[in-house]
Amino acid sequence: MTTEHAHAAPATDDNQLIAERREKLKALREAQQRGEGVAFPNDFKPANKAEELFSLYGEMTKEQLEAEPVRASVAGRMMLKRVMGKACFATLQDASFGPTAGRIQIYLNKDSVGEATLEAFKHWDLGDIIAAEGVLMRTRTGELTIHADHLRLITKSLRPLPDKFHGIQDQEVKYRQRYVDLMTDEETRQRFMARSRGLSSIREFMVAHGFLEVETPMLHPIPGGANAKPFETHHNALDQQMFLRIAPELYLKRLLVGGFDRVFEINRNFRNEGISVRHNPEFTMMEFYAAYWNYQDLMGFTEQLIRHAVRTVRGDQPLSYQGQPVDIDSPFERLTIREAILKHTAAGAHVDDAAWLRQALLKLGLTEEKDKLSSRSLAGLQVLYFEELVEEKLWQPTFIMEHPTEISPLARANDQRPEVTERFELYITGREFGNGFSELNDAEDQAARFHAQVANKDAGDDEAMFYDADYIRALEYGMPPAGGCGIGIDRLMMLLTDSASIRDIILFPALRREA
Repeated sequence: MTTEHAHAAPATDDNQLIAERREKLKALREAQQRGEGVAFPNDFKPANKAEELFSLYGEMTKEQLEAEPVRASVAGRMMLKRVMGKACFATLQDASFGPTAGRIQIYLNKDSVGEATLEAFKHWDLGDIIAAEGVLMRTRTGELTIHADHLRLITKSLRPLPDKFHGIQDQEVKYRQRYVDLMTDEETRQRFMARSRGLSSIREFMVAHGFLEVETPMLHPIPGGANAKPFETHHNALDQQMFLRIAPELYLKRLLVGGFDRVFEINRNFRNEGISVRHNPEFTMMEFYAAYWNYQDLMGFTEQLIRHAVRTVRGDQPLSYQGQPVDIDSPFERLTIREAILKHTAAGAHVDDAAWLRQALLKLGLTEEKDKLSSRSLAGLQVLYFEELVEEKLWQPTFIMEHPTEISPLARANDQRPEVTERFELYITGREFGNGFSELNDAEDQAARFHAQVANKDAGDDEAMFYDADYIRALEYGMPPAGGCGIGIDRLMMLLTDSASIRDIILFPALRREA
């Protein structure tokens, strides 16, 4: 008996194995020219999936299967292969998910498939895509198996799979060759299935609460909706500079002006900034807006939404992240920036002392040249102090409220305290997951804030906003009072799947070009 693993001969390098496989494909092409089959056939349609067969027939005994024969037809990638003289076994993996990881065993012998097919099978390789038809049976070890009476090579694989026991060891290769990672690592497959379920649950929740899903432009003539550095491009036909969107906010709020009172969009944003375990230049956000809501309404709804997504993906399984529990069931804590500083640092009464805060920030490594500490208000200094010392301590879900107006150019100012806005950020596991606020619908106030942003940009702030005249025109028609929120889908999926890096939950993350 011989058993083929991913590399039957460890001393043989991949180039030689690829050359051998190309010779096999060459033989298939030559056979096709003689009228003996097709090298890459496209006429087989499997009737079954592996998980479906185990679900329907996994409890049937050997005797039941013999008394009531069940025909099955599957197709999948050959992941294991055993040749035992005149009988052979193979394990095929298809796209189904479940306890068996989409895998089912195939048994064939000379009597069932004929000598020619059996001999051909012995030369097929791991990674080849194979079609099999036959009758379900149980082996002597009790494994549900298809006793094949028809077997075909559907796609010839030219590259060997990674070693089946170790898989891909290089993490960058897992990211760069996600197609191989998905073939060989069931945990990766399950992670992206969980992401899909999470996204579906969010969409269903939004629609069930009266929100209309919309799509707004990805190419913007003016970047807006966030303080971020955009990617720039040029549209040849219009002969004008364009920007990949940094946020859909200003377009979604135009829809509120137009009469849609609840809208949401799940789509890509692009920001020409750093790459880290938390940041990818292309990432998925959901933004939603509701007329006649304020930031208090948004916080309650966002809490329900997060809880719903977690329960959909994880069921009754307790939520933890990187070994630490996360309590998603208790009410999310709500703190102002000032309250959070008092709770999580030793600043005490100094929280209201601008001079003390400036000195403390200098000791933490901030600089006057880069961070402009002398020109910041007390509220602005509190934000910096919060970001440096408090953010990472907010492990359990916490809403941080009342951000300064000076750093919140699109948010409604508090009527009693105009120096702060009706804004919140949601933190979980020490990371920001969402940002929302009562929307500014005063066209003249918004225009003044845009002008202030333009002044900041002229002073060297690459992330400051542009002046968007059309958005101001839209507000001049009148936008109803409203609330809006953006949620980082990738970070949420990191939490739901206990993934340490954002690259683990993006199918094809941004990487430096291969040398």
